[in-house]
Amino acid sequence: MAEEARPITLRELWLKPALASRGPSPYIPTMLSKSRFNPKAGILDFWDEFRKPQPYRWLILAVSSIPFALIMAWAISEKVYLPPERPSITYIPSFAPNRTDEEIIASNIENQKRKDERAARIAEYEEKKREAYKALGAASGFDVEEMERRALEERAAEEAAEAAQNAQVLPKQNQAVPEDASPKEGAAP
Repeated sequence: MAEEARPITLRELWLKPALASRGPSPYIPTMLSKSRFNPKAGILDFWDEFRKPQPYRWLILAVSSIPFALIMAWAISEKVYLPPERPSITYIPSFAPNRTDEEIIASNIENQKRKDERAARIAEYEEKKREAYKALGAASGFDVEEMERRALEERAAEEAAEAAQNAQVLPKQNQAVPEDASPKEGAAP
């Protein structure tokens, strides 16, 4: 009768020196071939179990591969955006470099007129909006005069707070320079 092959126990694998059986072979391949982490035994065990004629083996294989397929689909579909390229800046001069002071002053006056017209249109729009809200409030039964008085007080308080903050932060621009502070003629600088 043929001698049956006995499986190697984990204790025998630990006690058996890996390098002594192989001789002068490299260390890492030797350790991988005798290691308990070698996947060869697991693959052979899987193949032995899979070869057995079970009615649901293909279904079990398909269902057990679903998590792997989902993880791979998620990893493959992940989008990675690279940082955008730095923009190329082209400076366009908007003023002639050799303008005279009179042209600069005329341009500033024209721009100030446009700014004032724009501010007037915005104020007119805001006033129409307030009138529409007053009509809505009156139709809803609110005391619109009292609400307008409170709104005016709040606006005045905000403007006063802003003016006070500007007075603290900005230097006093309206002060005239005293005549004696200007440099005297003939005096050394």
